Amino acid sequence: MLPAQIGVSFDYSSGATFGTGFVIGDIQNGIIGVSRLGSSNVVTPVVDLTPDVYSIKINRGRNIMKDTFEAGTATVRVYDPDSNFSPQNVDSIYYPYLTPLRKIRISATVGTDEDFLFSGYVTDYKYFYDQEQNMAFVDLVCSDAFRLFQMANVSTIAATSSGQTTGERIEAIFDETQFPASMRNISLGDSTVQADPATVRTTLAAIKNVEFSEQGAFYMDGWGTAVFKSRGEVVSAIAGTPKEFNQTGGIPYQNLKFSYDDKLIINEVNFSRVGGANIQIYSQESIDKYFPHSLTQSDLVAETDEQVENIAREYVSTREHTTIRIDEMVIDLLDPNVPTNDIIDMEFFDNLRIANIQPNGSEIVKVLQCQGISWEITPKKMMATITTLEPICDGFILGNTFGYGTIGVSTMSY
Repeated sequence: MLPAQIGVSFDYSSGATFGTGFVIGDIQNGIIGVSRLGSSNVVTPVVDLTPDVYSIKINRGRNIMKDTFEAGTATVRVYDPDSNFSPQNVDSIYYPYLTPLRKIRISATVGTDEDFLFSGYVTDYKYFYDQEQNMAFVDLVCSDAFRLFQMANVSTIAATSSGQTTGERIEAIFDETQFPASMRNISLGDSTVQADPATVRTTLAAIKNVEFSEQGAFYMDGWGTAVFKSRGEVVSAIAGTPKEFNQTGGIPYQNLKFSYDDKLIINEVNFSRVGGANIQIYSQESIDKYFPHSLTQSDLVAETDEQVENIAREYVSTREHTTIRIDEMVIDLLDPNVPTNDIIDMEFFDNLRIANIQPNGSEIVKVLQCQGISWEITPKKMMATITTLEPICDGFILGNTFGYGTIGVSTMSY
């Protein structure tokens, strides 16, 4: 038996917003100020797929090689003996509403505490027939709202004058594409941006430019909400009390993935904003030790060249050296010593203290942050793989005991 109750809901109404639309007189979906306004004339478009789900795979988080958050994905395998997921089956219970980009959510509930591991949109229905089991299946291949942002182009964006904060600019981009305000959690931001360049690009590219100009973080959480964290929020997250993972009393883990290489080193950057000068920052000490590892970013929407220089200095100072890394660890939630809620509730930028006893008796201890979460769930399995990284943006944290509060040693953020 799984330690959490897993639920999969399929919503074949149109629109980006999750949840059943407002229904007049309904005791659950007709509460003014609580229920959401939907975009479908179907009264009950949300279907519980849980009894027919065979397996679930979810992948959300940061691509450590590309150094950016990417689209969250999920694959839900469903028994389909009656061909209900065939768009050509006029007798299907979903006919004629079955189309790509219908909504799907995967929840995990412990007691009365419900959390969402994934909220997104079905991009593909993959059918197959297992002859050995004489059973029809369909794989619901899903992506979070990054897919929507990648498909929608923007050019001229209203109300995007010079001097806006990064958060205000992202809100304006979302307003332009009519992404629901109820699905946004956007920080005001610590940096300002120039007037929008009014070039044709995807919504995702426009937001990613603002994210980089802030040195903050933009991603979709498990509830389907677009989250933008300012640079200050990213840095201050370092001060949070870490969860303990070890072999001697903390949360147990499996399969630590250690790495010691040069893949994440950046010791020379060439950054520029739209209409600005080229800013080159490098670490000669790092270049002498590791050879050049370069990165170029152009056409940033940062307001001033001074801001671009600060971004460049921050970027090099946090990536010029390397050390042994723990890239990921696996948590088996069927282990009775694993606190189920702690893992289900884990989100990006949570701090983790991971200790590992080596064969010679020595101990490696790393204080890292959660930057990705993958799930593999079946009726007899519930495994979480946690991607871990050093903080993506360093700063001085007064009183911090994990290497970020030492005068003359710790990085001072701008």
